[in-house]
Amino acid sequence: MNIHTYEKAWLVASMLLIVGFIATITYGAVGPGIAMIDDDGGSINPDDINDHEKFSEPGVTHVGGNEYEVAVVAQAWAYMPSEIEVPANSEVTFYVTSRDVTHSFTVVGTNMNTMVIPGQVSQMTVEFDESGEYGILCNEYCGEYHHTMEGKLNVVPEDEFDMTELSVDAPREVQAGNETTITATVTDGMQTDLETTATLEIGDRTIERDVTISGAGSEDVEFAVDTAELGAGDHDWTVTVDDHEESGTLSVVNATDGGDGDA
Repeated sequence: MNIHTYEKAWLVASMLLIVGFIATITYGAVGPGIAMIDDDGGSINPDDINDHEKFSEPGVTHVGGNEYEVAVVAQAWAYMPSEIEVPANSEVTFYVTSRDVTHSFTVVGTNMNTMVIPGQVSQMTVEFDESGEYGILCNEYCGEYHHTMEGKLNVVPEDEFDMTELSVDAPREVQAGNETTITATVTDGMQTDLETTATLEIGDRTIERDVTISGAGSEDVEFAVDTAELGAGDHDWTVTVDDHEESGTLSVVNATDGGDGDA
């Protein structure tokens, strides 16, 4: 059978188009790393979320090296946490579940897009090579204020990422002449040990304490304060650990002023 030259050209062009379509679809599904969400994340009773090991305190957890996990709870009409921060050059596995109805967890500008179904845990692993800011949206209609359901994912440079936490326990009032203690609790969210310095500034005094916190641990740092040196009155204090800061006021009162000691 003799096929005309133009017919041959159209046949070849058609075959090339078909091959091109198949290649494009294959790359779109496999190249960027898109995968169907399966049951690897497991199941969960929505009524037990507050008691669940992973979801009772949703947020970022350092697993080790450059690997992190993020637990997220979706509910009408918000994500918990609403803002997530992870470092660049990291591998992050997200675990997302719903407290009430079906939502989605869609990170704008990436291939992260999954349904979030009550009773199930959606699991996704993504590598972030560069810093940037991404919006998080719900693409599944979930009620009256569906359009307001949003969050934020911040990928920050490695040297700006910090999982250290600081809390301070301090009296509000103490009698003059007594000693009191201001206690700073430093928590290390990383799996690696943290060596740092805690500093207390009160009155014209500055007290520094070196502290080493084991990975994923915490340490209490105690600062002894002699009120005889401060004198009666209100004294502002500030505790600083790296870029973290807590402040308050210590009132030193004379016994005749009716002070009843540490508050």
